[in-house]
Amino acid sequence: MPFAYYVRLSAAQKAVYRRSDAIHAVPLPDHVALRPVVDELRDGLARDDRRAVAAAATRLANGIATTLRAPPITVQVLEVRPKNPREELQGLYTLSDEGRARIRVWMRTAERGRVVAFRTFLRTLLHEMCHHLDFTKLGLDPSFHTEGFYQRESSLFHQLVPDPPPAT
Repeated sequence: MPFAYYVRLSAAQKAVYRRSDAIHAVPLPDHVALRPVVDELRDGLARDDRRAVAAAATRLANGIATTLRAPPITVQVLEVRPKNPREELQGLYTLSDEGRARIRVWMRTAERGRVVAFRTFLRTLLHEMCHHLDFTKLGLDPSFHTEGFYQRESSLFHQLVPDPPPAT
């Protein structure tokens, strides 16, 4: 079932929305090779080390891009999230007219300036990567937030962060 904003879309946009909604996963060949980078990201956040987080986030994003044969991407890890009265901005994907892609993610909350939880940070990075893949690999322009979009984000997350083994 489409999200409420679907009714306001043009016929062409609705077609893109439906195509996006139909794609539920992003198979990531050799995803296990990227897990050490995910661990570096986790460690950098735990140490409150923005440079380490930025380096790991860049390696992870470009590792995903390389694996999927998508164009490289610039990743910027910034300090405190921007905030307006309604919400905090967690991440932002931009694609310039020249085709240069950039992801910006913030590692501190706007309200208290605390380091963002690992899973939240990683999901934000992967969310922005999904926009990159929508534009550069899947031909989804614009890149809508559909159920399929969120499923693609989750598929990447679960490949990179496996569920812990059940307790015995």
